[in-house]
Amino acid sequence: MGKKLYVGNLPYSATDQVLVDSFSQVGTVAKAQIIMDRESGQSKGFGFVEMSTEAEAQAAVEQFNGADYDGRRLVVNEARPMAPRENRAGRP
Repeated sequence: MGKKLYVGNLPYSATDQVLVDSFSQVGTVAKAQIIMDRESGQSKGFGFVEMSTEAEAQAAVEQFNGADYDGRRLVVNEARPMAPRENRAGRP
């Protein structure tokens, strides 16, 4: 089973393919996704990469966490489960 990584502080110009190309340097990328704002369609500046093995995921963290990408210092670590949201005004 693969390991999901959080990739933060990405430039807004980054794409899913950029993540795949970059992280493929250390192993097999099962999936890569930049998170987009629903309303504007613009990148939120972070995404997720799923590596095919834990060893590849650890190698990716070691290589890319703190690395410079397009003038920005990347944050790469193991993804954590999303915390439950509180009800927002008027939403069920």
